[in-house]
Amino acid sequence: MTISKVPERIAELIQAEGVDTIFGIPDPSLFGLFLEAEKRGMRVIAPRHEQGGALMADGLYRLTGKPGVLGVNKGPGVANIAAGAIYLAKENIPAVFIMGQRQRLYEERVRRGKMQYLSQPKLFEGCMKYVGVIEYPEQTDEIIHEAFRRALSGVPGPTYVELPLSVVQTEIDFGPALAPDRYRLVNQRASDQAAAEAVRLLKAASNPVLLVGQGAFVSRAHKSVAALAIKLGCPVLTTPAVEIVTLEGLEDRTIPYGTPVANEIVAKADVVVAIGTELGENLHYGRGVHWTKGVVDRKWIYIERDPTAFGVNRPIDVPLVGDLRDIVPQLTEGLGATNRAPPVELAGWSSARAAEKKAYLDKAPTTSTPIHPARLAVEATKALTAETVIVRDGGASGLFFSFFNQLAPRDAMWNSNYGAVGPGLPYAIGAQVAVGDKRRVVLLTGDSSVLFHISEIETAVRENLPVIVVVAVDYAWGIECASYKANFGPDTSMPGARWSSKVRLDKTAESLGAHGEYVERAEDIAPAMERALASGKPAILHVVVDTNINHNFAEMPGMAEFRTWYGEPGDTLGFAGTPAAAPAAAAPAAASAKPMDGGAGY
Repeated sequence: MTISKVPERIAELIQAEGVDTIFGIPDPSLFGLFLEAEKRGMRVIAPRHEQGGALMADGLYRLTGKPGVLGVNKGPGVANIAAGAIYLAKENIPAVFIMGQRQRLYEERVRRGKMQYLSQPKLFEGCMKYVGVIEYPEQTDEIIHEAFRRALSGVPGPTYVELPLSVVQTEIDFGPALAPDRYRLVNQRASDQAAAEAVRLLKAASNPVLLVGQGAFVSRAHKSVAALAIKLGCPVLTTPAVEIVTLEGLEDRTIPYGTPVANEIVAKADVVVAIGTELGENLHYGRGVHWTKGVVDRKWIYIERDPTAFGVNRPIDVPLVGDLRDIVPQLTEGLGATNRAPPVELAGWSSARAAEKKAYLDKAPTTSTPIHPARLAVEATKALTAETVIVRDGGASGLFFSFFNQLAPRDAMWNSNYGAVGPGLPYAIGAQVAVGDKRRVVLLTGDSSVLFHISEIETAVRENLPVIVVVAVDYAWGIECASYKANFGPDTSMPGARWSSKVRLDKTAESLGAHGEYVERAEDIAPAMERALASGKPAILHVVVDTNINHNFAEMPGMAEFRTWYGEPGDTLGFAGTPAAAPAAAAPAAASAKPMDGGAGY
């Protein structure tokens, strides 16, 4: 017999999924769960704010592929986590939220002024893939299993499990916990027919290309994607979600989508294999802007777990329904003895991309003070290795960090789907939990962004997570200042967009037990970065940047491409004098003899 209480059983079921970390603030309804998790060798990390915990689970998932698990306090705690749940839903992050609650009888109790009580489930129905309440102990396994099943099936996302106090002390014989493959689909190859058609197209292609998004890196499919690219001898275009990531061994052919070299590759491509991407608006739905040039009748092969996604953003010639971790090797195997040589243009593309990057480097002024945001990006990243995990956040500063970053990391992340500022510090903490002491995590952000969750530095200190936070400080919402000026002139008062220059993030870091650095000269950035890394502690570098640059659209790199991400007809995004977006080109009809439809991802 296996007699245990409900919270103990939940910990056992969580561990059966391979999850070894729970994020949550202690609460009586969660004590049993946390104690059992600790007993089992799992890690329980308490954030300073519930939303921060959700974002830490996001950062952890992106580097492990493991779903997040959160224990959330009843009432106010559950309310606090709502924004985090919406983040995860929009970013397609699987997570199981264990929501504490008072005794179940309160749900229908005719009373007013109930203490720490909300009728919680209905508040989350719009952002959770599943909402379940453990009303009786006997429901524990099926509800937890359903929560993981839904979170990890199709497009990943968060799920909700309510744990009322009325069941937490009940003991019951649950029996052995099932392994995940006993109650949900854990492997899925494409159908033989679809895979054969994809292989046929690839063998016949003159200029194939892989279009690789966040899903491939979250799935830890770096090596299998690289193997397919080598087999096809083709370039790899990374989506904006993972724009600066480079596949090891393919540094000469991994190129961010939307750059001039990538646009040339897109124009020549006659077969595109889309892996781990939704083909969303920042990819112009795979049919607008860059896709209207060159070979416009190119074929599309699309790997996607959600069968309802195909045909949404554009027609697909070969939809491959299943898990990319299974399908990418399936394609490589199907290509057999095929080993294509890289295209003759590859050397030229590689040289042109290097020239692009050098041109940006040459544009980064070496002026000591005020510090140009581009010079900050260069100096802060030039000594980092490819194994460094880069987390990017911020508006104006984020653009400079993207374009002037000096390394090609194996892993990087930012809030690319939701487009919000502020999640960077919790992301970085979750990422550091994922990699442990084997790799360093560096957050490149702005002051408006880092202030959202600055208190989580204490979490990093308490948990011995040595994240490095490089902050471009302009004492303002930088990109909003630029927008104010573009719309209302350089002398606008910009209400609400600026704050006191007395803010000192380095001192905030020190007060929370972390390492702090204050920098206002360009030549001091690299030494400050060295000291922060050597400290072995969480660290914040407060770097004062030139507001005249950071508050000016004309100075921001990549604005022309960024503008095209808002591609619906009539959308001006509030840019003064900017013409409304033109309608995306109509998608070409599939030309195969036996067309298959398709189209979106995660």
